[in-house]
Amino acid sequence: MEEIQQPEESALQRQAKPPKSAVREIAEAVLVAVALAFLIRFFLFQPFYIPSGSMEPTLMPLDRIIVSKVNYWFSEPAHGNIIVFRFPEDPSRDFVKRVIAVGGQTVKIRNSQLFVDDRPIPEPYLPPALRMGDYGPFTVPEGKFFVMGDNRNHSDDSRRWGVVPRENVIGQAVFLYWPFDRIRTLGGT
Repeated sequence: MEEIQQPEESALQRQAKPPKSAVREIAEAVLVAVALAFLIRFFLFQPFYIPSGSMEPTLMPLDRIIVSKVNYWFSEPAHGNIIVFRFPEDPSRDFVKRVIAVGGQTVKIRNSQLFVDDRPIPEPYLPPALRMGDYGPFTVPEGKFFVMGDNRNHSDDSRRWGVVPRENVIGQAVFLYWPFDRIRTLGGT
């Protein structure tokens, strides 16, 4: 068996590379770590915290979640997804809600039952014995999403301020990582 050998550096190459100082190596490692964190946060995944109880019991105030920006690169938000988006009336604020209907669908609530396109929608994530006021019918414009909080009687959502344009969607909530005793994935319905 033949041993593989690395080519030796020439004397000229050894002279051309000054040794790196420990400070320089640490600075380079920190710079690379910061650049990677920036890329991950702005293009792939971003952490958020939940400031209110509008998504109870699914998400509680001060819960910490991870939002995937990758999930909607090749697909669109669908019914049941929990999304984070820039609030249409003040894009400096981020909201978290559940997608109820997409463009072209009609939403209405009768006797505390949600209907989308006149079909009753089971919602096992809602608080037990929740009573909702009647709403609609409302047809969602194309390219927009109708969203509601799971804590319907204490949620400021599409019933009040309208729909969410596609360009306002930041991503899908995929993972609850804090508090530790509630760690879990956040799927659809």
